[in-house]
Amino acid sequence: MYKVSIGTREGDVKDPGLANAGEDLIDWAAREMPVLLQIRERFERERPLADLRVSACLHVTSETANLMIALKAGGADVALCASNPLSTNDSVAAALATAHDIRTYAIKGEDNDTYYSHIGAVLDHRPNFTMDDGADLVTMLHRGRTEGLDTVLGGTEETTTGVIRLKAMAAQGVLRYPIIAINEAETKHMFDNRYGTGQSTIDGILRATNVLLAGKTFVIAGYGWCGRGLASRAKGHGADVVVTEVDPVKALEAAMDGFRVLPMEKAAEEGDVFVTVTGDVNVLDRQHFERMKDGAILANSGHFNSEINLKGLDVLATEVRQVRPMVQQYRLGDGRRLNVLGEGRLINLAAAEGHPAAVMDMSFANQALCLEYMAKHHRDLERLVHDVPVEIDREVARLKLRAMRVQIDTLTEEQVRYLNSWEEGT
Repeated sequence: MYKVSIGTREGDVKDPGLANAGEDLIDWAAREMPVLLQIRERFERERPLADLRVSACLHVTSETANLMIALKAGGADVALCASNPLSTNDSVAAALATAHDIRTYAIKGEDNDTYYSHIGAVLDHRPNFTMDDGADLVTMLHRGRTEGLDTVLGGTEETTTGVIRLKAMAAQGVLRYPIIAINEAETKHMFDNRYGTGQSTIDGILRATNVLLAGKTFVIAGYGWCGRGLASRAKGHGADVVVTEVDPVKALEAAMDGFRVLPMEKAAEEGDVFVTVTGDVNVLDRQHFERMKDGAILANSGHFNSEINLKGLDVLATEVRQVRPMVQQYRLGDGRRLNVLGEGRLINLAAAEGHPAAVMDMSFANQALCLEYMAKHHRDLERLVHDVPVEIDREVARLKLRAMRVQIDTLTEEQVRYLNSWEEGT
């Protein structure tokens, strides 16, 4: 591992010598991120983030790198750390730290102490704005680093899991500054969560195991936007898809979409592959492990490694061994073997490269525009979790359509009058 110091910048990356390879990955992703590129070009001209310090805790990928570069182009002084110990691309981290002079603290596979020390390092940056993916940075700031709250004006949050945590903080009256929930934007959850998670989760499972999905029973815990996308793509691979849910409306939707819906205890007996996408804890638990087939594959695509009860599985296991780079095999007392992928962490980033750049283009465009909005309007916002302003959501969609060369209709004056009137009927 290398501490790097470039000019006045500091960081902690695996190897600065990887920077050239990282630059290639960043450039490759940029080709698929035309919306963020348009925003970056405007930011370079207008400098809406001039003299603002931003501390970001995100997955350190080539797509994230393009967001950081856009924020810097807008005048921001940026510090970045990883939001998951297994989600960093070391070459991208090296490129950010050396070629782009951005404080970067991220090493793939970092231990728990290093992970939290890196979060502490970006908080040493004394941010005016935070940018979080899972709310670990915000939580540390509110628990152990409260002296840093004096300079914070606002923040953004990328994920479902993080939004849940932050809304709990707001409900308890402990959230000290306003945060915009990027995850709630339609151009985020409808595309990033559905198309991105759906494709990248399958990608991670296949890279980790090289199994054939056709003909297998594929159990998905949770039918939110991520679960919907995953179910669609697993079905496209020829899998028999089973959905488990606690929400009756989502369960009904899954059934109407043509998927079998079962309680997890019954699904546990049938499944060949299990994936959790709920944001909750112990979704796969001891009573489920006890019912699973020999050779079952267990993966998680929720933000934290809490959805599979690994401690409970440890208790049941007589032996644990690494059988592939991202596969830990737990042998139970009766001889059955259960295979956990990526230590129960985000499989799409642990074993693959995360969401495609074309999807992250919209999510990170929302991040950039919401940070600009927050810089202008933070004084007007309560200390709550706020939705992405509708005008930003629509602007991201408009820019994406323009980049895709897709044209749409506009309302005529007559149609506008009709939609804003009440006099006319049948």
